[in-house]
Amino acid sequence: MLAGATARADGAGPVWVIQGPNGGTVYLAGSVHVLDPAQSDLPAGFDIAYRDAEQLVMELDFDDLDETAAGEYLAANGLLGEGETLRTLLGPARFERLDREARALGLPLDSVAALEPWAVAIALLPIMFVKMGLDPAMGVEQQLTARALADAKPIGGLETIEEQLGVLDSLAYADQAAFLEQTLRDLDVAPTEVRGMIDSWRRADTRALADQLLDEFRDAPALYRALVTGRNQRWMPQILEFLARPDDTLVVVGAMHLVGEEGLLELLAARGITPQALERE
Repeated sequence: MLAGATARADGAGPVWVIQGPNGGTVYLAGSVHVLDPAQSDLPAGFDIAYRDAEQLVMELDFDDLDETAAGEYLAANGLLGEGETLRTLLGPARFERLDREARALGLPLDSVAALEPWAVAIALLPIMFVKMGLDPAMGVEQQLTARALADAKPIGGLETIEEQLGVLDSLAYADQAAFLEQTLRDLDVAPTEVRGMIDSWRRADTRALADQLLDEFRDAPALYRALVTGRNQRWMPQILEFLARPDDTLVVVGAMHLVGEEGLLELLAARGITPQALERE
């Protein structure tokens, strides 16, 4: 662990410290995948953890990410069956309501009518980010990746892009529709809620983050299990492996994966491992 940093329960940034039994440290950080370019500076804890860590691990290995892999996966797995369309799948009333919202983003649903709902949601996300004034290139992972590449620091991933998209593709159509609906609903509340969420993230206010991030899933438990808790469970063995190493690892995941009763912080606590929030001395 880097000198000049302490682990305290009231840390000022969304980075937690876990001491391993063999002298190594895992820094577990919650990220925001997209940020406002005008407010893109990362909390100090990220710099402390990054400088100390011998390797950077994120949900995806952005260093080796094949830019065509997502498109190829979507083409192979994101199409509805013959004779099916979004309109028939969603039903006329729901389709018309979601179509009005999608048209406001410049993507009429009829233009993507052959895609499964999860694939439509993925297509809408970059458009939404631009409309909200957010820049994926300024997200936590992208900033850290650029820094690690410049420093020749090893980069790893907890899952592949195919595994990540496969989680969405494996959802029942009803849950995919809920994901699409949730994605479009976010646009209406984004200006206020996103700013509040980022503020809570910067302050490492896990209670507020839990309320803000998990509220969207209260009526969609299957979606929450697939997108969040199932992946948390699959990542835990890898995090425990990093913890057993003699060197230090910075693990960065979406902030949603840290909070809640089945978040990574609670899963670690259930194993007798208590992460402490990181703060400068």
